[in-house]
Amino acid sequence: MEPGYEMVIGLEVHLQLRTRTKMFCGCAAAPGGAPNSRTCPVCLGLPGAMPVLNAEAVRMAIALGLALEARIQPRSTFYRKQYFYPDLPKGYQITQGPTAVVEAGELAVPGDPEVRGAEGEIRARIQRAHLEEDAGKNLHETGATLVDLNRAGVPLLEVVGEPDLRSPQEASDYLKALHRLVTFLGICDGNLEEGSFRCDANVSLRRVGEGFGTRVEIKNLNSFNFVKRALAWEAGRQAALLQSGRPVEAETRGWDADRGETRPQRSKEAALDYRTFPEPDLPPLDIAPEEIEAVRAGLPELPWTRQQRWRTAFGLSAYEAGMLAQGPAFAAYFERLAACSGLGKASANWMLGEVSRLLNLQGGSIERFGLAPETLAELLQLVEAGVVNLNDAKEAVLPELLAGAGPAKAVVDRLGLGVLRDAAGLEALVREAVAAHPDAFAQLRAGKESLRGFFVGLVRKASGGKADPAMVQAILGQLLAAPQSQA
Repeated sequence: MEPGYEMVIGLEVHLQLRTRTKMFCGCAAAPGGAPNSRTCPVCLGLPGAMPVLNAEAVRMAIALGLALEARIQPRSTFYRKQYFYPDLPKGYQITQGPTAVVEAGELAVPGDPEVRGAEGEIRARIQRAHLEEDAGKNLHETGATLVDLNRAGVPLLEVVGEPDLRSPQEASDYLKALHRLVTFLGICDGNLEEGSFRCDANVSLRRVGEGFGTRVEIKNLNSFNFVKRALAWEAGRQAALLQSGRPVEAETRGWDADRGETRPQRSKEAALDYRTFPEPDLPPLDIAPEEIEAVRAGLPELPWTRQQRWRTAFGLSAYEAGMLAQGPAFAAYFERLAACSGLGKASANWMLGEVSRLLNLQGGSIERFGLAPETLAELLQLVEAGVVNLNDAKEAVLPELLAGAGPAKAVVDRLGLGVLRDAAGLEALVREAVAAHPDAFAQLRAGKESLRGFFVGLVRKASGGKADPAMVQAILGQLLAAPQSQA
């Protein structure tokens, strides 16, 4: 950011709700199907068709509002927002306004230290979250634009943030926090590639301490990385204009990922351009207090509550707990692994280490890992008990388990990887190593501690890698403590 300037960012996030049917009709809301096969007179906007509000979409909106500690409006209204695009068959969108079902919430976001110093966590305000219907999809092919209306009418919840973010990093962190919340709530699948979770970013520059500058909107960003890159580039563009004495135009721009720049799409609409008026075919949405409490009672454990529980129970760092809560399926696998093994910290280490490494190599998710947490828990217990060493567990036993062999103890026995813990046998091996290298042992006795690893390595080599390192260390310590005549 250019010295003297401050970014002001507000995000509008569109969540496709995981309802079975569309917002105002009985058509399937799930993606897929042949083009224009999941349509009916209601979502096509045919004359005489009457919308009926999806009650499950309302419940999901309430759930998000409660999680954001927002105000759930007892009465909200639906409006027609007029605009004429090929993918909007009615010529208008049914949305909420001026009163939304969810208003005035907050979302905790890490403050960017580059712009806030040591301020730490910020509470980014949520202005509102309102229900609306999605448009269809334009497909631009050779010389023609085709329209698939399967998505028209799919339930959306638009989360409108206040302009409280001050850097591309904060914007990305805000999106990640919201993404994590809605997936843990189960109200959105969070699929960025398919557009289930996407945002419009509003950004302006101002001199530090001055009022807001001219706002530019960047449409349809569907990647955390794209959000960061688009905002950074746009801030640079606006700064160059202001420094040269030229004004920033209020406009809507798109992100060109190939060029790494935002590009103009159209001038920014004003509210009057939409000719919004109350939806005549839908009554106001009234929500009784008991309906809100019923949703509250059914809320799952929120991700930040779960992270704090893990930190307290297992001694995890904030970073470790945050990574384990990267998604509901990953978190659930960790919970089960920790419960079955009784080893919370070790479970976290395996999840963030070897399991994550394998998932990255496979390019898959934990749902496709192919190993039950109960089976992996047995392996962790064998390592903890000293039956097999950690390296052998990761490099030899785990691949076998992933290939369908098991249980873990049977694999360890079949591969001959059991740790040698016979005290008499290990002492004999240690004495042989000492006898073969008397000068090195004398140096160790004189204080050259680096030679401990040398002797442990000799014993492990002699035992075929099976010697328990801890027991070898203990026996070596006993020989060092004994009079030289007895060693």
